[in-house]
Amino acid sequence: MDTSLKAFLEGGPADLPDRIVGITPPGVELRLPFRGGYEHFRATARHRDTPQGRLPVYRWSRRSATPD
Repeated sequence: MDTSLKAFLEGGPADLPDRIVGITPPGVELRLPFRGGYEHFRATARHRDTPQGRLPVYRWSRRSATPD
């Protein structure tokens, strides 16, 4: 299974609908629209074993009202 374009999200709102998400390109900050704003996640050096394979961990960094 190709897991190079997926990541595991750590932190942020407890009610995010998905913790495994697609990423394009890998290693860049990820912004997810959620509840009228954006949740921002940054790549870490860590990986996590998941049902979809070993994935890079992206850690929540902040929330914004715009995609900045």
